[in-house]
Amino acid sequence: MPSTTALQAPSAGAPFEVAEIPVRDLRDDDILIDVKYAGICHSDIHQVREEWGTAIFPMTPGHEIAGVVSSVGAGVSRYKVGDRVGVGCMVDSCGECEFCKDGEEQFCTKGAVMTYNGRGYDGEETKGGYSQQVAVSERFVCSIPEGVGLDEAAPLLCAGITTWAPLKRWGVGPGSKVAVVGLGGLGHMGVKFAVALDADVTVLSRSDAKADDSRALGAVAHVATADPENLKALRGTFDVVLNTVSADLEVHRYISLLRPLGVFANVGMPTEAWSIRPSAVVGGSRVVAGSNIGGIQATQDMLDFCAAKGIGASIETIGAGDVDAAYERVVAGDVRYRFVIDTATIR
Repeated sequence: MPSTTALQAPSAGAPFEVAEIPVRDLRDDDILIDVKYAGICHSDIHQVREEWGTAIFPMTPGHEIAGVVSSVGAGVSRYKVGDRVGVGCMVDSCGECEFCKDGEEQFCTKGAVMTYNGRGYDGEETKGGYSQQVAVSERFVCSIPEGVGLDEAAPLLCAGITTWAPLKRWGVGPGSKVAVVGLGGLGHMGVKFAVALDADVTVLSRSDAKADDSRALGAVAHVATADPENLKALRGTFDVVLNTVSADLEVHRYISLLRPLGVFANVGMPTEAWSIRPSAVVGGSRVVAGSNIGGIQATQDMLDFCAAKGIGASIETIGAGDVDAAYERVVAGDVRYRFVIDTATIR
């Protein structure tokens, strides 16, 4: 079996090591990708540190993958050698259930196969993008248009689609009033997308520390939430409140910011349960919703939109030797706004 050079965590919380990991022989529908850049998602940290339950080690994380096709299986029709491509959170699904047929592979009734820390339907362990090559079925590969750099495109495969999906689902467009809670790896993409969709965007952040960044991204306002009076002044203002943070929130305070028929769309993963009075949502027919990632077609639509609008993630490119330190900085909120690994440095 062929192999590639990769970063792997040998056990939960252990520093990364450089190792040779297997890459499967190409199946008929597989493409082999030379990975150029891999984004660091906070979920990588949770899984490497085994904070979300038992994980599979040694682990090679990474589900924000951007690279170039280097080889294709005999039955591949969508891609050719040299194409710029990306891979996100999933690498397989049954392809037969109602959700797969509707382009919502993330909800596959058989269970979508995750890009890493998972197992394929054949029991094979999945390995992610902190590596120099990956083999993936062409069904789960997206084309990265020339209008987006591969480095800035990598985080779009998770952070991008995660924020794009709820904005599209809830009809954000010209004239919409949108609040984005948190200006981090997810939040900065939420702001960029909502602004590009011609919405009126406000950033809700704990302090004013990132106020200049918010306005540079196109937000019309930046509001510090540490002062409860600031939120009171915004009651009944927004059509959509997009929560991108995993900090525990007093959710009723944010629901109160919605206009009638408004939506509180959550993509963060707080650790504590929410307590909401029914009257908070019934009176204005408001909606409290969660949002997963998006299907492959939605991801491609998002990438095409980014190319048309000149949108990429705001990144800090690092070498393989900096990943452990980068994890600590992500946890501390010390990145603007997504770390991207240059995989050529994995040696």
